[in-house]
Amino acid sequence: MPQLLNLSRAARLVGETRVALQKKIKDGALSSFDGLVAAEDLLRLYPDIQFEDNTAFERVAQIKDRAFGKRVFERSLPDKEVLAARLTGLGKELAESRATLKRYKAIVDGLEKQIKVWDNGGAEIGAAAAALRMWMHQELAAGDAQAGSANLTIRDSFLRVMAAHVTIQPSGHEFFVEGADTLLEAALRGGLALNYGCSNGNCGQCKARVVSGQIMKVRPHDYVISEAEKAAGYALMCSNTAVTDVVIEAGEAQLASDIPLQHITAHVKSIEPMGDQMLLLHLQTPRNNRLRFLAGQNVMLQLGHSISAEFPVASCPCDDRNLQFHIRNTPGNHFADYVATQLKSGEMVAVEGPKGGFVLNEDSSRPLIFIAFGASFAPVKSLIEHAMALDTAESMQLYWVVSHEANLYFSNWLRAMADALDNFQYTPLVAGSDLETAAGRQKYLIDGLLQQIVDQHPALSDFDVYVAGSESLLDAAKKWLLAHGLPDTQLTMGMVR
Repeated sequence: MPQLLNLSRAARLVGETRVALQKKIKDGALSSFDGLVAAEDLLRLYPDIQFEDNTAFERVAQIKDRAFGKRVFERSLPDKEVLAARLTGLGKELAESRATLKRYKAIVDGLEKQIKVWDNGGAEIGAAAAALRMWMHQELAAGDAQAGSANLTIRDSFLRVMAAHVTIQPSGHEFFVEGADTLLEAALRGGLALNYGCSNGNCGQCKARVVSGQIMKVRPHDYVISEAEKAAGYALMCSNTAVTDVVIEAGEAQLASDIPLQHITAHVKSIEPMGDQMLLLHLQTPRNNRLRFLAGQNVMLQLGHSISAEFPVASCPCDDRNLQFHIRNTPGNHFADYVATQLKSGEMVAVEGPKGGFVLNEDSSRPLIFIAFGASFAPVKSLIEHAMALDTAESMQLYWVVSHEANLYFSNWLRAMADALDNFQYTPLVAGSDLETAAGRQKYLIDGLLQQIVDQHPALSDFDVYVAGSESLLDAAKKWLLAHGLPDTQLTMGMVR
């Protein structure tokens, strides 16, 4: 019987993305059995899998060598009790496997003795015994020669010590719990929107039912779970981690309307210039009162009692404590002027949100095209980081459409991402004149720039397209994209003022 692996674990074993394996299945290069792949088929596609090449081992070695190794090492490895439990589980499996092998060896030894008896049973029986002996030795030799399968098993065992695989019901979403993360933290890092509130064990909103597998409490909580709920398998995701592979039954936000409006007081972590006209405002929320949001959504920021403005969050919801905002520092912008000249590190900023429906369609696995007009790049950056965390899109292509090259204030980061990731591409499109004020030439400019997208992707109907910009630019882009074959249901637009 072939060893079957779920796609997420198979991808980690061979050092590929889940999307890359999905593409191989789609192209017929890899067989799939109800969403599972056979280890033998993986070895055929990736014959050079070696235990010594394990990137997780390399990462651990690098962590050990760093000057601040101890603290980082402790964060990157599982809790010692979790690690002990996982090693104990693997030890039991090893003992069972050894016992099974011992039984098989006894059977083989007994069969060998019986064959020797048959050798003296006449010519016909002797020939059959010799053929059986040859077949048995050939099969044993073939098993010894399958070093790749052993390497795969060793690598799988190591990854099971370092990370536990979690499946969410009823959505079928998957993620891995690494290091000392709780189930909630690991799900957020994986781009998933599990229901939660305080993330500190007080509200109970992250309560979920463990269907199978073993979890362990690693953080205290004040919320009281009844004995009946405990007996049914309920636990808080913010206070427990996975010891073994786990299946949980938990609620997830599917739509922007599933996220409640929140009022949070964050503090200024840093303020940094990005180019001539843009500031990066980094806010950090309290540990027990984080902002729950979906990528692409906006929040209202208030400075003091009188200065407020709405901005898209430019960071990923996978790190809900650290919120980034791109503030356009132009003449007459009182909010930006205050941030640039008066706001100091450590000061408090009121945050209200999230708002807006410019969010990813997580149920789609189509390739993604992102189009950001000018200073509307911030929500698109959040969407891109979220899509990368989810790892479900076959490919991602960003087109940043600006008036002048100087407006590409985040280009270095984007080029680095494009160089590092096979499934992400970045193309800046520069108009050479002001897109917003060229009223008479705007349609001509937009059509000329967007034509470059169709030249690269003539079949727009194969993609989901996300566009962010001002109202007039969105209207122009929508007409153009729909006229060139993009279905309206595959277009998501976000207006940024």
